Amino acid sequence: MTRVGREFSNSMKKEAVLPVSADVIFASSRFPNYKIGANNQIVELKEDPKVLSMKEVVARETAQLLEQQKRLSVRDLASKFEKGLAAAAKLSDEARLREAASWEKHVLLKRLRDALEALRGRVAGKNKDDIEEAIAMVEALAVQLTQREGELIQEKAEVKKLADFLKQASEDAKKLVDEERAFARAEIENARAAVHRVEEALHEQERMSRASGKQDLEELMREVQEARRIKMLHQPSKVMDMEHELQALRIQLAEKSQHSLQLQKELAISKMGEENMNHSYELDGSEALGSYLRVQPCSDNAPDLLGSSIQWYRLTEAGKKELISGATKSVYAPEPFDVGRILQVDVISDDQKITLTTTGPIDPAAGLGSYVESLVRKHDTEFNVVVQMNEVDRHPSQSIHVLHVGKMRMKLCKGKTTIAKEYYSTSMQLCGIRGGGNAAAQALFWQAKSGLSFVLAFESERERNAAIMLARRFAFDCNIILAGPDDRASLGT
Repeated sequence: MTRVGREFSNSMKKEAVLPVSADVIFASSRFPNYKIGANNQIVELKEDPKVLSMKEVVARETAQLLEQQKRLSVRDLASKFEKGLAAAAKLSDEARLREAASWEKHVLLKRLRDALEALRGRVAGKNKDDIEEAIAMVEALAVQLTQREGELIQEKAEVKKLADFLKQASEDAKKLVDEERAFARAEIENARAAVHRVEEALHEQERMSRASGKQDLEELMREVQEARRIKMLHQPSKVMDMEHELQALRIQLAEKSQHSLQLQKELAISKMGEENMNHSYELDGSEALGSYLRVQPCSDNAPDLLGSSIQWYRLTEAGKKELISGATKSVYAPEPFDVGRILQVDVISDDQKITLTTTGPIDPAAGLGSYVESLVRKHDTEFNVVVQMNEVDRHPSQSIHVLHVGKMRMKLCKGKTTIAKEYYSTSMQLCGIRGGGNAAAQALFWQAKSGLSFVLAFESERERNAAIMLARRFAFDCNIILAGPDDRASLGT
């Protein structure tokens, strides 16, 4: 506070007090901002016209929060409330600083009023009136400052209320965020558990499906085999095919005894040669499926085969001859029907009949039975063939065709063009080619229907014999005996 000494009156007399006009107009109705500096010097603070009042800042922040509350997420809302709480704390600090400044203003006004009161007792005349007017102005400023303090107190209360609201809202938002996070974690765990359960159920179902499918397939195969066995027992015409399959299963034994069998055949040939020294012809070739037999002269005096009549036969176990229709050439390639049968050929030349027979039954091809069994499991098997002749166009075709042997029908295609496609029927015929030279073992005759037939050459003897056996197997499942021309009569059908 300002200290008034005894020399105060003397100094006042020496220094003249400048008069203050009564019509003074202040730049602002508010009391100017002051700050006490060093050595108790009063420093006037410059006001920033851009600085908003505390109430305006609070109102703006509240409006922004209320406006963004609807479109903010819970996490963003909590962040906004925390920012608002920080802003409210800052406003509270500013209000505290303004309260301190207001208190300093009160102190300054009181000092100024005390100084003016002291002067009023020492001056007279016009200066005294000026001092009284200054005292009145100081009192008016004190009243305005008191009103401003009231407003500051009210704003402080509102700021405190808003700060409490924002603090409570921030805590609620944090609690809501924690609850939402816990709920989301629980939902994620439940979803993971559900996915895990579904995966386990799918794996278990897949394992059960595989096991049941394998078991059903095995049972179905057993039932099919049993039904086929029963059907073969009740179908005399199937006994021959069953014998062929049994012989194919004995391949290993046949291979082991092949050498001794070959020796026996050579011995039989030598015996027949000694007994038939006067025969002019002999059979040459391997007596097995997949090869071919040829009638050839054995002496220079033998008649020419071109002027002779040739006919091939199959001999049954009872010694009955079965005519092989169309087999009138000097070369004949055994087909699957000939396996287990003795073949005979009659050569008639100059009214002289010469009969030649194989030394034993025709042997099966090694591994052919198992190969055909592997093809039976397929719905459709493809063979690459070359059409040597057909009934419409007698000229051979050098392009590759595809023969499809299916469970219900056979089809011949060239690229994407279907040349013939027929279901198994009584008009269909299939057998090995009866004649044709060295390539006879790789060719077959196929009559798709009446008036449409083909001679097809395969890549190997094995493919040709497999196609014949496979087609006859599928045709038999459709109650059709698939054989060559006039072969059904010899089979008793």
